[in-house]
Amino acid sequence: MYNILESKKNSLFIQQMEKKNTYKKLSELTEKLKSTNDPKRKYEYILWLGNKLKEPKNEIFVPENKVKGCVSEVFIKGYLVGNRITWEGYSDALITKGLLSFLIAGLSDLTPSEIIELNEDFIKDTGLKSSLTPSRANGFLNIFLKMKSEANNLFRS
Repeated sequence: MYNILESKKNSLFIQQMEKKNTYKKLSELTEKLKSTNDPKRKYEYILWLGNKLKEPKNEIFVPENKVKGCVSEVFIKGYLVGNRITWEGYSDALITKGLLSFLIAGLSDLTPSEIIELNEDFIKDTGLKSSLTPSRANGFLNIFLKMKSEANNLFRS
């Protein structure tokens, strides 16, 4: 009974995202991770995403783009293209690069206000907590929070 209730609760966020076409890519990525209960498969998918992340321009390697609270070196920068944000990022660790790639893919082409309004429930919904060390899970959240902060700065400008 608990698993059914927990499953329904966890999928509420995805259902809300699916109702809004806004977060379609983030919903697809989250569903991909939710499609397996095997922590190893989730981990492998994140590593695969990390290998797909493009190398950023050197301009992002400045202190204001560095994500605080990550064990790895992580940099993220958003650029407004029209009224939508395009992201680029870097991490020196493959697993963190995969988490970064997940967020970049899921949050690209959204407006600053769409990112600001998004809460971190989707992180729990991915089920990655069982696949990541506590410090990596915390880093995942910190990357997301840095992206929200960057979106807020772009919203104000």
